[in-house]
Amino acid sequence: MTDHVITDRLRHDPDGPVLITGGYGTVGAETARLVAASGAPVLLTGRTPERGRALADELGGEVRAWDLADPTPFAAPVRAVIGSVNDPDDRVLRAAVTAGVPYVDITRWTARLQRAVTVTALLRPTAPVLLSSAWMGGVSSLAAAALAAELGGADRVETSVRWDMADRAGADSVEFMDRLGVRFEVVEGGRRRLAAPLSDARTVRIGDDAVRVARIDTPEQFTLPLTLGAVTAATRIGFSSAGATRALLALGGTGFFRWAGGERWTGVRRALLHAPGEGGTAGFRVDVTHRGTTRTVTVTDPRGQSRLTALGAFLGLRRVLGLDGSPAPDGGLVFPEQHPGPARALKALAEHGVRVDIDRTSAPAAA
Repeated sequence: MTDHVITDRLRHDPDGPVLITGGYGTVGAETARLVAASGAPVLLTGRTPERGRALADELGGEVRAWDLADPTPFAAPVRAVIGSVNDPDDRVLRAAVTAGVPYVDITRWTARLQRAVTVTALLRPTAPVLLSSAWMGGVSSLAAAALAAELGGADRVETSVRWDMADRAGADSVEFMDRLGVRFEVVEGGRRRLAAPLSDARTVRIGDDAVRVARIDTPEQFTLPLTLGAVTAATRIGFSSAGATRALLALGGTGFFRWAGGERWTGVRRALLHAPGEGGTAGFRVDVTHRGTTRTVTVTDPRGQSRLTALGAFLGLRRVLGLDGSPAPDGGLVFPEQHPGPARALKALAEHGVRVDIDRTSAPAAA
């Protein structure tokens, strides 16, 4: 473990560790292992550092307390910051931007991402800020960008997710359950409208499985029309258990998520999907259509949703540090789909055991 001089706030140090907030949580631990395996030192933070001591020792890193509910500044010299836990008051974002530290965030749902865009613009960052909270740490957006590059554009982007009920999932991973009672803005046919969660259901083949999927609120539906020029962007989710999917759709139909939307019911909502299980397979499909031609990519990680999300974070880190074969972005805000070589990023996923299947003869997702 390397000792660093501590200042009164974050400070950029090109030789310092990569700071990972929530670094010993379900996704954070997977991210930390990927970063450490690449040869970079890690600094793990969270509210109860004792829980991360064994992991820090395993990785030859450091663990310290940083309670994001506490306004006390956190001080450390770091090379980059990865946010893998909710940053509700933008404390990590502000600390990184103020210090000129490259920053990757994978934890924000749409409303918080929109706020982060505003905060970032006002702070005028001198280092890259990658807001990579699209599905699986931005992997879905990379997939969309790779297909759009092949087609020469993206008129329509549809993402269909298969959530494995047997997989491990941290509390933040199922935060979308808290949004199932709130209508959200989408872009369809170039027009903006409010969509109801769990609406517009359809059956889609994701790998070997036919999955019933329905609308959820995710950040890529906000960013892809802005970055790729998509006139329609839709994300839907279904579950490995057809019964669970039917039950969730039925609950949505009763209005459960509207009247059970307060903090009192948070535990009940998240318990519907929060699974500290043995693990499962992560899988999603992205269909991109441009000028009547559709391409489909299916991404499958046998090591699960947390691992695939962590890979998204790791690819984001390499992106902001200029370690993935492309120059690092200039200081400022970027989204994952703005990668100059998205096909190369997908190839990097395959090198980590993720299966990436591109179908260049596919029709649009079934209704």
